[in-house]
Amino acid sequence: MTKEVEKQNNVPDTHQPVSEDWHSQDEPNVKERNLTANPGDRIDDSQSVEEKAKQVAVDSPDITGDHITVPTYFVVDEPNGEKKALHHVKDAEEISDVIRQARVDENGNRIWW
Repeated sequence: MTKEVEKQNNVPDTHQPVSEDWHSQDEPNVKERNLTANPGDRIDDSQSVEEKAKQVAVDSPDITGDHITVPTYFVVDEPNGEKKALHHVKDAEEISDVIRQARVDENGNRIWW
């Protein structure tokens, strides 16, 4: 197929050399840069549980106009009495487990709200 026919048929020219991969440049990885789509989602392991409990990930109106506030961390009580801060993204599965446990009665039966 000639280049003119390829252009007419919108067929890509597969014979062009591949350009240099600009992603292969030496850049810090995402964890080193600690970037997130939302600054409220940043994880700072140097914070205390109390400080993490105050951090807010989302504080804005949603598409319906209702005001939404989402904490960055959900603080839960451990069986040993200590408090643990679970990140709403990184620890989402563990947060779901805690919620499921809270909806079980003393006999282990699921309670539907």
